[in-house]
Amino acid sequence: MNPILLLLHLAGVIIWVGGMFFAHFCLRPVAAAQLPPAQRLPLLAAVLGRFFRAVAASVVAILLSGFAGMMVTGFARAPLHWHAMAGIGLVMMAIFGIVHHRYYPRLKVGVGRQDWPAAGAALNRIRQLVALNLLLGGLTLCVATLGGHFG
Repeated sequence: MNPILLLLHLAGVIIWVGGMFFAHFCLRPVAAAQLPPAQRLPLLAAVLGRFFRAVAASVVAILLSGFAGMMVTGFARAPLHWHAMAGIGLVMMAIFGIVHHRYYPRLKVGVGRQDWPAAGAALNRIRQLVALNLLLGGLTLCVATLGGHFG
């Protein structure tokens, strides 16, 4: 893969998967333990808003660099693990789309209305989908690093 394309691809993956890890395992548990819903939910809604803008840019970088690399190599000649990464990545992007367009707006509306149960339910669904995407991101990492050794 072209070094510039690889740099864009890896930077996007690092921002996205690393950000999910940080949000899921570091930020959320501490916020839940130390802040009541009236403080925690607006904080997390604001943090997620900033993070989702970075993820959207990362998704564009990952898509463009990944498919450009496949086009240069040729889809038919691309290694099988590249196709697997692309498939898993597309599923992850779809999950991000659901989070961003369905549950994040519900979180913002709940926060705006100070409806903490509704905001909490939306945030919980976001948490579940982020956990799923984090697992898929880990699987993609395994495929990316080990896939060439199995095929």
